Amino acid sequence: MALDTSPEQPAPVRVVTQLIGQWIGRLGPVWVEGQVAQYSRRPGTQTAFLTLRDPHAEVSLTVTCPVGLLDALEAPLTDGARIVVHAKPSWYFTRGTLSLAADDLRPVGLGDLLARIERLRKILAAEGVFAAERKRPLPFLPHVVGLICGRDSKAEHDVLENARRRWPGVRFRIEPVAVQGSNAVGQIMDALRVLDRDPEVDVVVIARGGGSVEDLLPFSDEALIRAVAAATTPVVSAIGHEADTPLLDLVADVRASTPTDAAKRVVPDVAEEVERVARARERIRSAVRHRLERERHGLTSLRSRPVLADPHHGLRLRAHDVEALVHRARRSVRHLLDRAAVDVDHTRARIRALSPAATLERGYAVVQKDDSTVVRGPDDVSPGEHVRLLVAGGQIDATIAPAPDEAKPDR
Repeated sequence: MALDTSPEQPAPVRVVTQLIGQWIGRLGPVWVEGQVAQYSRRPGTQTAFLTLRDPHAEVSLTVTCPVGLLDALEAPLTDGARIVVHAKPSWYFTRGTLSLAADDLRPVGLGDLLARIERLRKILAAEGVFAAERKRPLPFLPHVVGLICGRDSKAEHDVLENARRRWPGVRFRIEPVAVQGSNAVGQIMDALRVLDRDPEVDVVVIARGGGSVEDLLPFSDEALIRAVAAATTPVVSAIGHEADTPLLDLVADVRASTPTDAAKRVVPDVAEEVERVARARERIRSAVRHRLERERHGLTSLRSRPVLADPHHGLRLRAHDVEALVHRARRSVRHLLDRAAVDVDHTRARIRALSPAATLERGYAVVQKDDSTVVRGPDDVSPGEHVRLLVAGGQIDATIAPAPDEAKPDR
């Protein structure tokens, strides 16, 4: 029921806290699952205090329970253990705090944990989080390798030692974190975000030594798995031993069986690369020698051919051909000239035979008037008219005499 308040009529703090307590009291007892983040048991008291943390969120509650519940457990309760409690929410209105009063406490068994991990695995696999096509290849030689591991842990030593043996110049950026317990997931995710934002870090290795299933639970946490899937930098998982397979191995771009194996995967072996370079150089030399030998053999084969053994031979043959062609051309030209000369003589003879000058040489003459008109008949001239006689030797001037009958005078 909402309070009827206003700036002029505010509700006192005690009223608000009492109402909150009433609302929480209506919730009744509930079963709550969480991870033990802190456990305290004071000597001489019958009440133990637990801090129960949600492994997927920064949320925690204080749980009070009778020490008898803890004594009845088969194994002592430790920080990081997962438990299920049956408790009634309690609100302390004087302090404004919420707590759970437990009347039953049960540790989550190994079988339950494995079943939950398997259910989570199926859900994430159905979403494609583990798909092979989203995995990225590792760089051949990273500038900086990001390493997330426990502080001064054996896993850190194995990765650094083996990586530097393979490639002495490798650089690391190490982010020490808790690798088990209630704070592990949050610290690992924070370290992953820091390394993923660093532009110099080309690959991130998450490493931890072996341990029990409970110890490796942080590496199957859903929040961490999704954070690794969302990272833009390739991630190598190196958790535990060969038989250990947390969900981190499935989402990582590369799974290494051990931290030592991770060192071998992130950097190349300088000795192997030198040997590989030497073999490549030898193959190149062999290929070059083979190519030179083949070209040399080809040159020898070409030089042995007649055209290269005696280059002038072909020129001599062509010179003879040219001389023969020139001789034929000259002979053809002379023949054509001779035929042309004969044709000219024949033509000249025909022209001379048809020429008026040849006719004049035979004793004929051409009669022309003064106006150069050729006289073709007696009627073309009249008596007394002056004419020219063209003969072979030149020109004769003459006058037309009258006809004999016309020359006799009348009597």
